[in-house]
Amino acid sequence: MLSSLALSVPLILAGLQAVAVDAIPTISAVGSKFFYENGTQYYLKGLDLTVAGIAYQLTPHDPLVDTAQCKRDIARMSELGTNAIRVYHVDPSADHKGCMSAFADAGIYLFVDLDTFTTQIEQTEPHWNQTQFDRFKEVLDEFQKYDNTAGVFVGNEVLTTADGSAAAPYVLAAARDIKAYRDHKGYREIPVGYSAADIADLRPMLQNYLACQSNSSDRLDFYSLNAYEWCGDSTYTVSGYNMLQKNATDYPIPIFFSETGCNTPAPRTFDDQAAIFGKDMADTWSGAIIYEWIEETNDYGLISYGPSANAKAATNTLIEDGYTRKGTPTPVSPDFANLKKQWATLQPTGVALSDYKKSASEISAIECPASTKGGWAVDPSSPLPTLGQTYKKESASETTGKGSGHATSTSGSTAAATTSSSGNAGRSMMFVGGSSAEHMLVISVFFSACMGALAYLL
Repeated sequence: MLSSLALSVPLILAGLQAVAVDAIPTISAVGSKFFYENGTQYYLKGLDLTVAGIAYQLTPHDPLVDTAQCKRDIARMSELGTNAIRVYHVDPSADHKGCMSAFADAGIYLFVDLDTFTTQIEQTEPHWNQTQFDRFKEVLDEFQKYDNTAGVFVGNEVLTTADGSAAAPYVLAAARDIKAYRDHKGYREIPVGYSAADIADLRPMLQNYLACQSNSSDRLDFYSLNAYEWCGDSTYTVSGYNMLQKNATDYPIPIFFSETGCNTPAPRTFDDQAAIFGKDMADTWSGAIIYEWIEETNDYGLISYGPSANAKAATNTLIEDGYTRKGTPTPVSPDFANLKKQWATLQPTGVALSDYKKSASEISAIECPASTKGGWAVDPSSPLPTLGQTYKKESASETTGKGSGHATSTSGSTAAATTSSSGNAGRSMMFVGGSSAEHMLVISVFFSACMGALAYLL
């Protein structure tokens, strides 16, 4: 799904009991799993809750500012067994206390995207600059104050084609810097992750690259996949879920489906959930998010706020792009009931943190994918881009070699530096930009040499 263009709130559900707002335990990533503070493993059972807009809508909205509407939706979410929501776009300057408290009262956690349409990392011209970083920090600053913030995304479907691997280092650079900022500010260790498009030509290289760095500061805290492979009366093998499981076996960080729920043919029966939460996958995958909450033209909705309307003729401010965006959520039949029935039978117990700690301590980073001609075009030995760098394609003969190293979250210089890696058919990656610290080091060395020479002459 092109949900990076959707003003959506995916919803993650797990049949948990409601928790008082002041007592809701925080979520943390340990090894390849999520855990509550009490050591119980946390599984995501989710759906995409679109209450603020639809795919391709141009103006982002924030669904977490209307407390009354949040409470109306929570009633239906709890009927399904909701334990978290994902919000793609928010206004960090708005007041979110009412909705966040209401969700916490219901035992519902938030996974929130840090970017916007103007600050998202782009595949075509990937870059990571101060404007993007500042926006990411603003969202983290706002939502870190709530104990039911379970995780943040630094990107959604940034890489969408087989030749898009040049953008992968920029996703990691954003994760590295936001994690450094989180730690510098003394915030709790809210997991930082990425939501990937399911591109067969990028599997499993992308997910492995984002978790393979030996330094945990330079890799994701979790990885998630938007996959629509299980359609209709399919099976674990026919759908290809067996290959997804094979690729995720021994993955060192939590992995889950951030979007799923194929709707062709209709109606949706959600049979894939039995595989995700069953013996084949539950020990590896941390759950799934079903796309989506509100019924729209794409027919993925689980609820409706009212019948569709003529978008051009509509004068009601609650109607946008032909669909009512606010009101009493009414279940879409039979999809809502089918999902409710599926999840009611799926209650994975997982593993206790006390029993898992030893094996978690032995988990190491996965092997980095090698750069291959005509395929994955990222050299794993190349440093990540620093803040201010931009990717440029250059021929191999024009590339000057590896340049700048890792930048801290405070660097922001756009001074020239280059970082190269091997690529497809004579192409290579070049990152333009660099850290001012490097230039200061050169000046310092030069100055010291001059002083030494002067002292010798005297």
